Amino acid sequence: ILSNRLRRACPINARQRGFIAAPGCSENLKLLQALIKSAKRDHRTLGVVFVNLAKAFDTVNHQHIFRLLGQKGVDKHIIDIISDLYKNCGTSVE
Repeated sequence: ILSNRLRRACPINARQRGFIAAPGCSENLKLLQALIKSAKRDHRTLGVVFVNLAKAFDTVNHQHIFRLLGQKGVDKHIIDIISDLYKNCGTSVE
């Protein structure tokens, strides 16, 4: 529900595969393989960049996220729910 409501205010790029219900890895690997095969066949140069955004959500200030959601027109109730998800959360292993 949150994802659908946020998507209206913050559209997701059609090429995004993280954090959505889509066959991301396999689809992207097939696309990469096709690009490499095509470049080899046509003797073209191909540049590939891999960007690792590991722990990106841990490094972005949460208040900044909430402020931007407000600027994008996300309902305050939704922002409050998302904010609550970040408060006093932790993990324990037994």
